[in-house]
Amino acid sequence: GTAAPMETGPQPGTPPCSPPSHPPAVEDDFKFILCEVCQQESPNLKLLTCLHTLCLGCLSENKPVRQCPVCRTAIPQASGIPDTDNLLFTNLQARLNIYKMINSSGPSCSRCREEAAAVWCSECEEFLCTKCFEDHQWFFKKRSHEAKRVEDLRAESAHQFLEDTRKSCNIFCSSPGHTNQGHISSIYCKKCCKPLCCSCALLDSQHAPFCDIRSETQRRQEELSTMKQDLTQKRSVFEATYTVLRDEAARLEQAQQEMRELIRHRVEQLVRLIRQEEEELLGLVEARQEQGRRELAKELQRVEGVLRRMEAGERLVEKMNLYATEQEVMDMQPFIKDSLEELQRLQPAAEGDRAQPGDLAECRARLQAL
Repeated sequence: GTAAPMETGPQPGTPPCSPPSHPPAVEDDFKFILCEVCQQESPNLKLLTCLHTLCLGCLSENKPVRQCPVCRTAIPQASGIPDTDNLLFTNLQARLNIYKMINSSGPSCSRCREEAAAVWCSECEEFLCTKCFEDHQWFFKKRSHEAKRVEDLRAESAHQFLEDTRKSCNIFCSSPGHTNQGHISSIYCKKCCKPLCCSCALLDSQHAPFCDIRSETQRRQEELSTMKQDLTQKRSVFEATYTVLRDEAARLEQAQQEMRELIRHRVEQLVRLIRQEEEELLGLVEARQEQGRRELAKELQRVEGVLRRMEAGERLVEKMNLYATEQEVMDMQPFIKDSLEELQRLQPAAEGDRAQPGDLAECRARLQAL
């Protein structure tokens, strides 16, 4: 055997570039991948229909309520635990942990576990020392595994690292017999809405018509982006409604306060014989105030919950565009699409349709008679 030419890759023996004086801060930029209740990392993140993300622990504590603790949207599953995993956030957590390991004291070789790592292979997802990297290059001489020096990765930002490690063409055939990773899918069957390898597409006449898997993932991303734009426009309508409701609540509080002042001032001028009437009037005002507060609080709560769902939807679609792999798009897009369509169907209550709480006409009439 003649030695095969080595692939061009990073040379671990070359002088390393100096690491940044301060490691890039990643905690604040990537808080969105944490559980939205406990703000902790978790390997078991669930995506709710309201598009908020919670860990299994918080969902278990919230199980008797069966509502999202962020926006109070009902959880349809009887167990109180959603079925859909947030694959995007879970995978981002794993990749960020690799980045943090790179910027720590320095990882060791994943193979020999003795020498300090000099190279990171994003295809194998392994740290390699100089010796193991040479063996790796020889073994995979016919494949294009992209490898980078640990020192170069340490100088990158977390955003750049996540973008560089986002793999493409890693969608596998959906046929039941093709469970191993040898059957890479490059074809999408529009009839059964599944990715296929070339063998399945050619041998099974039931599959048709076809399109390229990349064009399908691009179409799904564009569809989500379009829905995000529509959601942004509708969100402004809900924000305006929320502002109106909040102003109404403030005006109601002010009106109630003014009425109480007027009632107390006039009743104090009367004799003891009408003290009972005073107490009845005050009780009526308090009842009207409580009724109005409850009605407005309920409507405010509903609108606030919708706004939070919309914020979660916009944020999730944005992060899908930035960081999602094609596999994640294929797995999560239908679920996210259904939730966004449900949000688009929601409409705030028209100002004329809402009841006017806190009506004090009866109280004024009784006061005038007194």
